[in-house]
Amino acid sequence: MKLATSIIAASACLHTVIAHGSHGSANEEPKPDDWALWHLEEEHHISNFDAASFFTLHDFNNDGIWTEDEIRRTYGMDDASLKDIPGEQKTDAVKQVLSLFDPEGNGRITRLQFAKYSMDGNKLPDFGFGPGHHGDIEYEYEIHHFEKFHGSDTTEEDLVHPEDIEHFRMHDMLEDEQERIAVEQSQSIVEANIPMKFRKQQ
Repeated sequence: MKLATSIIAASACLHTVIAHGSHGSANEEPKPDDWALWHLEEEHHISNFDAASFFTLHDFNNDGIWTEDEIRRTYGMDDASLKDIPGEQKTDAVKQVLSLFDPEGNGRITRLQFAKYSMDGNKLPDFGFGPGHHGDIEYEYEIHHFEKFHGSDTTEEDLVHPEDIEHFRMHDMLEDEQERIAVEQSQSIVEANIPMKFRKQQ
């Protein structure tokens, strides 16, 4: 586990973490009926919904407009956890969001539109895609696992949950890939890119 120690230290500084518990604890809060509020609680630790703030939080390039890509990202449609959801289902979900907040059919949602139609009672639908994972792997591991099941006194030996093991396996894979790319970039010729027929036979 190459990064376990640094993650433990960072987690202790970033959050007031929840004490150790078992997975699937009966103490977990029930899921809110409102998907946007569920998303805020699960992904951002925010307990109340404000349309303008929600829009700004998910206006990822800060241009005052939600595009189809930003709707996809808000719902976490490109997260690995949704890789088995058919593309057509995701496209249809984006269209449904646009139909609620962009009735003019411009293919985008402005901050004003989102605020107006939210006040009219429109809500972001729950498509069954989960809470909308759109952070990097470190952020998602931190908020969905480490702070729920570990504490500031956690040692590397304590990180034995399947989620811990998978997280550090992914980190190791990324580090190995970065090292491989660095080696290739340092070479004047990358042998793996040479077609077999042109390679010197040993």
